[in-house]
Amino acid sequence: MAHEKNHDYHILPPSMHPFLAAVGGFIMLFGAVLWMHSITPFMFFIGLALVLYVMFAWWSDVIAESNEGDHTPVVRIGLRYGFIMFIMSEVMFFAAWFWSFFKHAMYPMETFSEGQWPPPSIETFDPWHLPLINTLILLCSGAAATWAHHALVHENNRKDMAWGLILAVGLGILFTVFQIYEYSHAAFGFGGNIYGANFFMATGFHGAHVVIGTIFLFVCYMRLRAGHFSPEKHVGFEAAAWYWHFVDVVWLFLFAAIYIWGS
Repeated sequence: MAHEKNHDYHILPPSMHPFLAAVGGFIMLFGAVLWMHSITPFMFFIGLALVLYVMFAWWSDVIAESNEGDHTPVVRIGLRYGFIMFIMSEVMFFAAWFWSFFKHAMYPMETFSEGQWPPPSIETFDPWHLPLINTLILLCSGAAATWAHHALVHENNRKDMAWGLILAVGLGILFTVFQIYEYSHAAFGFGGNIYGANFFMATGFHGAHVVIGTIFLFVCYMRLRAGHFSPEKHVGFEAAAWYWHFVDVVWLFLFAAIYIWGS
């Protein structure tokens, strides 16, 4: 029959999500420009609300497709490839901040860094106190995510998976709390020197990724409670684990480059 499916791919029905995401992104960007010029912050938050709605609705559709059996083995391979490409784009994103940091560290200019690195007026953080504690916290959280993955794939032990996710999420939250505490006690600000700008852009964007990854893992925990994962079908959790390990690796580079070498 002409209408019967004779392939392993999933043909998506027409959707408004891409259009709404583009509109929301434009409104949010335009609103951010207005906010930076002290005109109004409301347009930014309108765009942000639309983007968040699209994210929730679109991913809800993807989960529903999986539960309905549309994610065949071939489709799951495509989803994995897509997420790997996304992580590669994130690698290049952080490479820009590392490039800026190393450039100014190796070739300090009088205009931006007082001719030395770090600038003499900057009191840097001691890497062996709170930064080291945060490193251990994030590594333990990554180990907990790996425990959850092993419990599901190799043992089909949903109880251990749940505890692994709870531990990973809790440690992720603790990392964020400690980073907020660290920022509140920083002896330098974002403006006025290139060291502060590089520090807060690199570690701040990493902190944002930690928050996103924590939410990602918490959503996986809620999906686990709803019975969505199995040893054969768990692409959503697999993506969350990959993302969390990427966040771990980036932090190790930040800790070694900015906190230890850069100080």
